[in-house]
Amino acid sequence: MVIITDTKKMNLNRETAVAIGKFDGLHLGHRRLLEEILNQKQKGLAACVFTFDPAPAVLFGYSDGRELMTKEEKRAILAGMGVDILIEFPLTMQTAAIPAREFVTEILVKQMHVRFIAAGSDLSFGAGGKGDAVLLKEMEKDCGFQVKTIEKVRLGEQEISSTYVREQLEAGNMMLVEQLLGRPYTITGTVVHGNRLGRTLGMPTVNLLPPAAKLLPPCGVYYSSVLYRGKHYRAISNVGYKPTVTDARVMGVETYLYDFHSEIYGEEIEVILHEFKRPEKRFESIEELKEQLLQDIREGYCKENVKKLL
Repeated sequence: MVIITDTKKMNLNRETAVAIGKFDGLHLGHRRLLEEILNQKQKGLAACVFTFDPAPAVLFGYSDGRELMTKEEKRAILAGMGVDILIEFPLTMQTAAIPAREFVTEILVKQMHVRFIAAGSDLSFGAGGKGDAVLLKEMEKDCGFQVKTIEKVRLGEQEISSTYVREQLEAGNMMLVEQLLGRPYTITGTVVHGNRLGRTLGMPTVNLLPPAAKLLPPCGVYYSSVLYRGKHYRAISNVGYKPTVTDARVMGVETYLYDFHSEIYGEEIEVILHEFKRPEKRFESIEELKEQLLQDIREGYCKENVKKLL
């Protein structure tokens, strides 16, 4: 996948099928849009995803910048889906002020040679957010592209949106989050050294320090699994600050892997959170913490929803 970032000049040399949006989380609604542009590859068009960096809500101060996916996670999933080109268009006060019609003619048509656009019914672009699926339809004939408008995907009666996924994640409803995304919620990172307490307790763990921009579920213990070098391992994870063993307010993800005995410091893993078990708490002693951990591990080993990936 070709990634074009930090530039307003794309100058693509291929005709494209384009989906425009933030695509935070790449939930089922996003995937419906992406299916449309991926289908256009059969007609010789390059499947192109156009995103804004940062997202408009961040630029205008409506968001703290935390997202369901890091930039690296999003890139990896899009590449795996078969997207040919990812554009991370630099959004500034100046570029956000480009009139919607000019955005279409100067960027989509002249630079990206667009021939097909998959447009969500809630699409918004250009100055004042005046660009939408209706405008694209109006310009379709004169500009030489085809527009397909995609209505919101629903789970039952609920429209699927990044906002709804975020709400459920922050409530710890991990199994519902998995339904909305079409895959479990994951945290990817490099294994770092922890305080080695797990090793002294006979339960060695691996530790990640998620980036500040990664949206995390509530602090607590989760049934999980770990993807390492293409293989899944059953696991149990703590998301939080480990208040029993340290007063430092450093958010981390600490994971115990069943039947795993290798040291993997400095290597990349993916922690997959399946189900919330209990909130994080401060125990009166290390011994009490150990007994609770042993109980968590015993119960987690029997969870069918963790076994399904293995």
